[in-house]
Amino acid sequence: MDNLSYLNGANAEYIDSIYQAYKEDPNAVEFGWQKFFEGFDFGRGADAGVASEATPEHFLKEVSVLNLINGYRQRGHLFTQTNPVRERRHHLPTLDIENFGLSQADLDTVFNSSVELGIGAAKLSDIVTFLKRTYCRSIGAEYKFVRTPEVLSWIENKMESVQNTPNFSIEEKRRILKKLNEAVSFENFLGTKFLGQKRFSLEGAEALIPALDSVIEKGSAMGIEEFVIGMAHRGRLNVLANIMQKTYKDIFAEFEGKGYSAESPFGGDVKYHLGYSTDVTTNDGKSVHLSLCPNPSHLETVNGVVEGMTRSKIDFKYGGDDSRIAPILIHGDASVAGQGIVYEVIQMAGLDGYKTGGTIHLVINNQIGFTTNYKDGRTSTYCTDIAKVTLSPVFHVNGDDVEALVYAINLAMEYRQKYKNDVFIDILCYRRFGHNEADEPKFTQPLLYKSIEQHANPRDIYIKQLIGEGKMEASLAKEMEVEFRGILQERLNEAKEVTSTYKGVKFAGAWSDMRIASAEDFVTSPDTSVKKTTLLEIAKRISTLPADKKFFKKIEKLFAERNKMATSSHVFDWAMGEQLAYATLLTEGKRVRLSGQDVERGTFSHRHAVLTLEDSEEEYIPLSNLSDQQAPFDIYNSHLSEYGVLGFEYGYAMANPNALTIWEAQFGDFFNGAQIVVDQYIASAETKWQRENGLVMLLPHGYEGQGPEHSSARIERFMELCADYNMQVTNCTTPANFFHAIRRQFKRDFRKPLIVFTPKSLLRHPLCVSKLEEFTNGKFQEVINDANVKANEVDRVLFCSGKIYYELLEKQQKEEIKNVAIVRVEQLYPTPFKQMEEVYKGYKNAKEAVWVQEEPENMGAWPYLLRKTRKTVFSDIEVISRKESSSTATGFAKQHADEQAYILAKSFAAPVTEVDQKIAKKSVSKAYNVD
Repeated sequence: MDNLSYLNGANAEYIDSIYQAYKEDPNAVEFGWQKFFEGFDFGRGADAGVASEATPEHFLKEVSVLNLINGYRQRGHLFTQTNPVRERRHHLPTLDIENFGLSQADLDTVFNSSVELGIGAAKLSDIVTFLKRTYCRSIGAEYKFVRTPEVLSWIENKMESVQNTPNFSIEEKRRILKKLNEAVSFENFLGTKFLGQKRFSLEGAEALIPALDSVIEKGSAMGIEEFVIGMAHRGRLNVLANIMQKTYKDIFAEFEGKGYSAESPFGGDVKYHLGYSTDVTTNDGKSVHLSLCPNPSHLETVNGVVEGMTRSKIDFKYGGDDSRIAPILIHGDASVAGQGIVYEVIQMAGLDGYKTGGTIHLVINNQIGFTTNYKDGRTSTYCTDIAKVTLSPVFHVNGDDVEALVYAINLAMEYRQKYKNDVFIDILCYRRFGHNEADEPKFTQPLLYKSIEQHANPRDIYIKQLIGEGKMEASLAKEMEVEFRGILQERLNEAKEVTSTYKGVKFAGAWSDMRIASAEDFVTSPDTSVKKTTLLEIAKRISTLPADKKFFKKIEKLFAERNKMATSSHVFDWAMGEQLAYATLLTEGKRVRLSGQDVERGTFSHRHAVLTLEDSEEEYIPLSNLSDQQAPFDIYNSHLSEYGVLGFEYGYAMANPNALTIWEAQFGDFFNGAQIVVDQYIASAETKWQRENGLVMLLPHGYEGQGPEHSSARIERFMELCADYNMQVTNCTTPANFFHAIRRQFKRDFRKPLIVFTPKSLLRHPLCVSKLEEFTNGKFQEVINDANVKANEVDRVLFCSGKIYYELLEKQQKEEIKNVAIVRVEQLYPTPFKQMEEVYKGYKNAKEAVWVQEEPENMGAWPYLLRKTRKTVFSDIEVISRKESSSTATGFAKQHADEQAYILAKSFAAPVTEVDQKIAKKSVSKAYNVD
């Protein structure tokens, strides 16, 4: 019989097709099937004298054994011994052999299907034992959703070749115990010496420390020179002490309240939010740099920051080689399942602009979130099911089995280095105390915590295991504990003598040339001009398209207009001013990175930094074709994310001060999806963590009647966060001033975030242009005076910012109003009050100063200015704006026009034109109480 068509059941046709392919070419089928069919053919030949029906029956059983093997590989993780303190949920169907068409009578039967496991023909009982040891003990492997056969085979071969059973040497076991002892003893010591103080202990998950120690060793052996680590607060102190090697004395001094110093200009943060960096030496004598990023209590916010830092170092430090640095993210089970930022960042894993060569994700799975049971915290089976988005394998590990965890993380490191993909390790453990050490968990989980109270810690469990294996004496383990506790006590005694842990600010690495800024640095801006010949040559280069490439007619026309600016008119619009800012920096050796939604073309079709040819998918980037010596220009359309991408770009800028890193919001108000990054990093990181950053945010802003979601970039939110010279907030009205604001980022030996409220309608406004000399002479202007009036004729001075200036200007010029001056405040923070006062004093006959803004009275810059002008010459300053509102803008075009007309009419006071009076009375009298 030459085929298997006599087989019954759903698998017959499928298996017969594989068999036919095997007969034609054995190499055409997978190795396991080759061995299976070899055994099948051999069995048929050997049993020539047996009744013909015997072979088909056994063959069906062989197929059932294959299904059993696949069942364990596919679903074995559901039946593991991975939960140290709870009984696992029951899943159906089980992996009992009866569910695969086999019976107890088959246990002594030898099956050739086991060649699939690499063990040759074997009894069914031995096959089942093999599968249980591999897939159903302390490690549950979830990987069959991976779609690449090579990856599947690699994972299976790795696990099945050793049955997922660690085989560590005596030295390796002792190192594991040493790190586990440090983790346990450190937490016990803090708990007894600092009663009542929050520390968010690692107790119940102490195996994390030997796991991290091992992955550093393993990674170093595989070429890793640096790890960037992000984690929330639980266990951070233990990681700082026993992995990052922050001294116990410094940590204890912080507990003693010695971290504060009157000399420090910083407010600081709680100790379990702080970051740290260090160099550690592995057993092989290799040096590995470790960075633990600071992170607020917004648990997963650090994810994007870590990825951005890693990518920045890949680009700058490692020449694009992502095999020399790896990010590690340590999550909590509730947060990895519940926080949307996790999904946003995971989606970056394979994107050209954001990939980092694979992240190792460790989940400290306490099976609870503060007081919320895991069943109420997610719908998914596992907290790590988000891993399936990027087809990342997941290893679920019993947190009490430290060797299994160390084995799993080493396997994860190998996988990351080989396939450059994310990998997850779900550490099933528990939280010995409540959410913090003052919390009472029995209020909400009495049964769970009765079990936890009586449960031995991972160190004691491991010691018992080692003693049982004959690998260690009980006295040695006790000596190790006593010795380490003695060291901790000595460091605590030293810490009590410390007066302050503040050591001043000294930046290292890429930041070694940087310093902390002072108030004097913001009195005036540095020279950011560019030589005329240089600027014009660059302008020609970025506006000249290659003749051998075919572009869309509209693009050719647009670039022809840009070329005229460079060659004849020497008057540049906003798009050219922006391109010139980047281009001049690139030629000066400064790398420029710009990302955000649709930034390549620009939401408002103004940028066109990346050009797609008309008849192909080929792209041409003018800013990448300036010269052979230029710095790289990176521009990426991001996925539809604000929170994750802004965090990433902040991290990118944090790792290197010598790159211009820019994030642009599609519309300015879209940044509010990333408000946490603004609050916790951009605005406050220098005060809390002494971390400078030069990130630039471009936020399109302006009231053009496009409704409440496309008008306001929420100036007021940034202004209320402004203090301590923490960032720069600008609302420029000319391309040249924007040009200088961007270049200014590199002309000082400190870094500050720059928030730029960029225009929309002004991108094509005929007056929003700058002459050549405005680029080649001077610097950024914080305040721009009115050049269209005579100072002695002015009795009212309007101060404004951004787009409203051009509408005020149009009315002023059209109606030839001579007694009202319009002064532009280009930098809202640090607010240039001295310059504003000097300008105002120049108008000797002015009776009043007025702040004019498009935003409602409770928004925009006004609330901040009102608070800050009380003790200045502007103590009586008035405001003209939209009325206060709970929404940023109206969605009705007619209402918008009427409101705008009212602002303009009121700005120029009496005598108000009859037209303006009519508009005011007809359309806005009720809304604004206008008589």
